[in-house]
Amino acid sequence: MRSHRLYINGEWVAPNSGETFLSINPYTQEPWAVISQADETDVKRAVDAARSTFEQSWRHTTGLERAGMMNRLADLLEASANDMAVLESTDNGKVIRETRGQMVFAARIYRFFAGYADKIWGKVIPLDQKNVFDYATYEPLGVIALITAWNSPMALLANKLPAALAAGNCVVVKPSEHASVTTLEFCSLMEKAGFPPGVFNVVTGDKRTGQALVAGGGIDKISFTGSGHTGRHIAAAAGKNLIPVVMELGGKSPNIIFDDADLDKATVGALAGIFAATGQTCIAGSRLLVQRPIYDAITDRLAKRASQIRLGNPLDPATEMGTAANEPQFRAIMDFIESAKTEGARLVTGGEPAREGDLAKGLFIKPTIFADVKNEMRLAQEEIFGPVLSIIPFDTEEEAIRIGNATRFGLASGIWTRDLNRMHRVAREIRSGMVWVNTYRASAAQTPFGGRKESGFGRERGESGLYEFLTTKNVMVDFSDDPRDPFSARM
Repeated sequence: MRSHRLYINGEWVAPNSGETFLSINPYTQEPWAVISQADETDVKRAVDAARSTFEQSWRHTTGLERAGMMNRLADLLEASANDMAVLESTDNGKVIRETRGQMVFAARIYRFFAGYADKIWGKVIPLDQKNVFDYATYEPLGVIALITAWNSPMALLANKLPAALAAGNCVVVKPSEHASVTTLEFCSLMEKAGFPPGVFNVVTGDKRTGQALVAGGGIDKISFTGSGHTGRHIAAAAGKNLIPVVMELGGKSPNIIFDDADLDKATVGALAGIFAATGQTCIAGSRLLVQRPIYDAITDRLAKRASQIRLGNPLDPATEMGTAANEPQFRAIMDFIESAKTEGARLVTGGEPAREGDLAKGLFIKPTIFADVKNEMRLAQEEIFGPVLSIIPFDTEEEAIRIGNATRFGLASGIWTRDLNRMHRVAREIRSGMVWVNTYRASAAQTPFGGRKESGFGRERGESGLYEFLTTKNVMVDFSDDPRDPFSARM
């Protein structure tokens, strides 16, 4: 069985308390790794190491130096993509065809931000006064806490870490206790890429570790991906110390199919939007809005295809859908399914665990579709984070927009139509951070990622993601010889 310590200041150290816990393989339901439980002392040591490295050396590195290390890191991650994918699929049950792709895409993000590292330019600002020279510069914040979720540990880390490093910050990472292994393995890649001790630190553990990190002081910003429930606690703790935060939280995204859409393409997009990653993704298209003239046809197509999705060993490249990532999540998904049955939604397919043959031990749930869902149902309002699709009929474009926006979330949305004018009208009116048109769950390093309302605030990836980890300094220089009254109003 694998065993992992904490990674602090370039060294593997035992937890202060000696406490450890087991990571459970969701496919076999057997322990496969021993993870260390960090306490307040461990967290403080990691934060202090990051602070010391930042103040003494890292903040003085050039963008060219940081870019070189980041590009080497991208090469190392890409070269180890297969091995890292096996570890992640074993840890959280996601199919290896997706985890491997995520490793390669993560490497692309590191390269993208490496390109920005030596291009963090300030600006000269013309003022009203002729004898005053003014300029603004961007500087790193200092020490950043990066807190990631269990569904895609390396992908979520890649949404945060490259920008933080390119900007010149040091970090302390706290991965989910349900999936910590790949983040810990990543430490060796950071070393090989040449990053100095203290730039990258990892503390593992349950919510006690997270609480110590966000409330213990010494942090200049927090970037969190996870549930709204946990996000509220983090925001409250950060607020007490006036620490800024970036929050990438949940979603209940509308995926809207109009009657003029390419039905073959829309069907694939609807399936991928909810059943890829076993529905355990914040951007899942969990509310499928379908215009009435094609409602029955789309429902029948989806039911047929969903029943054919191949469940199995996440490490088998032929497997199309893996397990729920952990026992608590499995129970939560099944609770939503049972609740939906009593709410009056029509079960089209699935709706139960999959226990046949090799699936017997794993946390498998059959791809589940409910039709004739009313948007006010719990099924359509709360994030399930599992392979459960709600199909909601609509008549007009205006009704689709109204239903799409009738949620407390605002992360993503999808539009399927051949009408160019309609796609722009609906994209303008839908209140979400991201809108896909005639595609779904597509990603790019260059584009900003993030939501609004209870889906969070701040942005990751793209140029916007870089500036989340920088602070602005203004410098005003008076080079005149005029000895003005020092007590006169200047602002």
